Amino acid sequence: MEKTIKVINKIQKEGLMKKYAMGGGIATIFYVEPILTYDLDIFFIPSEKGRTLTILSPIYKWLKEKGYKTYKEHIIIEGIPVQFIPVYNELIEDAVKEAVEIKYKNTKTLVTRAEHLIAIMLQTFRPKDKERIIKILDEAEINMNHLMKILQKYNLKERFERFRGWYYGE
Repeated sequence: MEKTIKVINKIQKEGLMKKYAMGGGIATIFYVEPILTYDLDIFFIPSEKGRTLTILSPIYKWLKEKGYKTYKEHIIIEGIPVQFIPVYNELIEDAVKEAVEIKYKNTKTLVTRAEHLIAIMLQTFRPKDKERIIKILDEAEINMNHLMKILQKYNLKERFERFRGWYYGE
């Protein structure tokens, strides 16, 4: 995965995106025991405004010129399926802006904070998100004050309280 991260950092350095943050399952494993996940989700702030598909074009073009192949909605970078996801709402944009720098082996990368991961999973609320929320709450160090501010800002506090009631009897 380190080679993949280096390529993603190069994409940012080349100016094809302003800032990125790992999201989804791979971001979760920076905070908890490993989980099953298929791909690497990269949330990013585009370098220029435009429609979603045109925003992805420069990244895909650059990667194809370097010999990387696409597979469905992914591009395979150094053996890892990567999905580039332009920020699509304010929560995701804040998650990218507040991403934390983490060192993976010898390479720095940006990872969505655990508090934002919880909020994003509450927003999407798929069955796998519910499982991951429980895992993060049980295993990660969470800044509950920061989490509550995020949940309040994005109208997710009530969903979080119901979720805690269902799974923790609170």
